[in-house]
Amino acid sequence: MKSLTEYLTYHVKTRRAFVNITSDVEKLVVKSKVQDGLCLVNAMHITASVFINDDEGGLHHDYEKWLEVLAPHEPIAQYDHNKTGEDNADAHLKRQIMGREVVIAITNGQLDFGTWEQIFYGEFDGRRPKKVLVKIIGE
Repeated sequence: MKSLTEYLTYHVKTRRAFVNITSDVEKLVVKSKVQDGLCLVNAMHITASVFINDDEGGLHHDYEKWLEVLAPHEPIAQYDHNKTGEDNADAHLKRQIMGREVVIAITNGQLDFGTWEQIFYGEFDGRRPKKVLVKIIGE
């Protein structure tokens, strides 16, 4: 069995953003030399997410609007977490909705995606570097 563990770092300059990280993960699959296995990709921060969906700007805008309705950033005082001096309670909630990680099958040395699927890093409290773990195992 082969395995590879790598950490990718993303520094989003804005509070919220969706970053397509598919090509970064694909490079690691090639580096791993795994032909048949699994690839775990997970955000290592509690205000960031990893998810799979379509790379379509309208959809990303819809996510932004939907998440802001479900967990609005302001008023900041509406959240007990923010009474600790933080202002990011909404980011924790948005991460919970969007998910922590994805697992993608590797077949014939490539990520085995469905039509239009791409991997995204979702940032909900940006402006500092954060890590994403990529763990690949297989034959």
